[in-house]
Amino acid sequence: MRRVFNGITAINRAFCARHLDAEYARLCDRLTAKLARKRPSPLLRGDRRIWAAGIIYAIGRVNFLADPDQQPHPRTDELASLLGVKQTTMANKGRLIMDTLRIGLLDPEYCRRDLLDRNPLAWLLQVDGLVVDARWLPETVQVQAWQRGLIPYVPARGGGDLAAPSKARP
Repeated sequence: MRRVFNGITAINRAFCARHLDAEYARLCDRLTAKLARKRPSPLLRGDRRIWAAGIIYAIGRVNFLADPDQQPHPRTDELASLLGVKQTTMANKGRLIMDTLRIGLLDPEYCRRDLLDRNPLAWLLQVDGLVVDARWLPETVQVQAWQRGLIPYVPARGGGDLAAPSKARP
């Protein structure tokens, strides 16, 4: 499995470095790792190039990659051409990945940071029966919500490495 994983991530990293960015590469790595951990892993069957294209397509869909308002923003046909696969094959593999892992548009686990910050659904919590935006809660409550996996990072700490609470995440 390690050899398959390394082959797919190498394709994705090279493509992202050339046509997208480091954040897309990181998200593709995360999605590839999740697929590799499934038992049996679907990555063991089929062409690695097509799996790589499907993973990029899936991450792109989550983040509206084809939307001209996003940066970067290659169209789906351009993406397939750059990856050297047929558009329908890439899209079918991407949809299979999204269905298998139950990934939706703006999924917080695979969403780019700039979109995540603007996604109100990633921050809504119910506190004592009232729906609130976690970004307006005290830092201690944000940390607790993050530790429980309810929000993607601790906004009061600015996200990134600063999101991690002082103790290890359970």
